[in-house]
Amino acid sequence: MEFIEAPSPNFDARTAPPDLLVLHYTGMPTGPEALDRLRDPEARVSSHYLVEEDGRIFRLVPEERRAWHAGVSFWKGQSGLNATSIGIEIVNPGHEFGYRPFPDAQIAAVIALVADIRTRWMIEDGRIVGHSDIAPDRKIDPGELFPWKRLAEAGHGLWAEAPAAPGAPLAEGETGAGVFALQAGLTRLGYDCAPSGDYDAHTATVVGAFQRHWRPERVDGIADGETRARLIALLRQGA
Repeated sequence: MEFIEAPSPNFDARTAPPDLLVLHYTGMPTGPEALDRLRDPEARVSSHYLVEEDGRIFRLVPEERRAWHAGVSFWKGQSGLNATSIGIEIVNPGHEFGYRPFPDAQIAAVIALVADIRTRWMIEDGRIVGHSDIAPDRKIDPGELFPWKRLAEAGHGLWAEAPAAPGAPLAEGETGAGVFALQAGLTRLGYDCAPSGDYDAHTATVVGAFQRHWRPERVDGIADGETRARLIALLRQGA
């Protein structure tokens, strides 16, 4: 692949090989502003790659080094995920500056980049996630407009659609076995959502993060039948 070299000083040594891939949006008004920030030593943030809207790919940090993109994070029982992840920043103003669909050229570049990265590292489909998946209390990127389905159809990541499961929706304030099972399923998928049987505010936030990735048509933190059915289908895929 062709990359534009744009080295960032914001990295350090890894403690283990990367086995997780995290997608972000830049959440800044322009791509050049985001690139400057990711290379600013005072900002102390970075990623391995930045993908512009026209499909250009900038390489900021070598994959063998730890970039500073994930922050406080958790997936599949692990925390501090900078140590074992590769971060891709995707230029988009984000919800604060005019969130908009990702252009086809940009998504094609992301798909090609993910495929290229996976030729070098063992990254399972269930470990290709968004920033909102690993830090749902803090982040909502790359957001509900990112085409996770298209990425999965290209062979990267998980996707599932299923008829709505029976039963009333579960929402904040509810308690019981159904809530416990929902939390257990979310935890098994990867989220930090320890089963308690209490549909608290954190559970609603995690359900919203799940919906942004796997049920983007409605992101409301309520586990309706379709949300629960997609979670079950994903777990049956071996997630």
